[in-house]
Amino acid sequence: QVRLVESGGGSVQAGGSLSLSCVASGRTFSNFAMAWFRQVPGKEREFVAGIDWGTYYADSVKGRFTMSRDNAKNTVYLEMNSLKPEDTAVYYCAASPTKLAIVVNIRTPRNYDYWGQGTQVTVSS
Repeated sequence: QVRLVESGGGSVQAGGSLSLSCVASGRTFSNFAMAWFRQVPGKEREFVAGIDWGTYYADSVKGRFTMSRDNAKNTVYLEMNSLKPEDTAVYYCAASPTKLAIVVNIRTPRNYDYWGQGTQVTVSS
């Protein structure tokens, strides 16, 4: 079993920055496909960024968010800059024990077997 624990959410004014972390435990991490999703009440979970063989971003965050991973620490990060009120959501870390390879698969929540508990990000105008 894999456990994912996110941290780093909070409240910030528009234009500010936040960094999220997700620590994985339970299995070898280096081969996992990892991703960040976000969700607001009443809407479907939305892809934000993913690391597989490459790194991929949603168009809405490209150029503002950076996802990275440190396999030695079993951790992925999401550095969020130039935050906007529309970035307000609960952010979830997700893991797949196999590479997903195809971009459409990386962006699809049902392809991830493990999820963190979520961390709230609130951006005020």
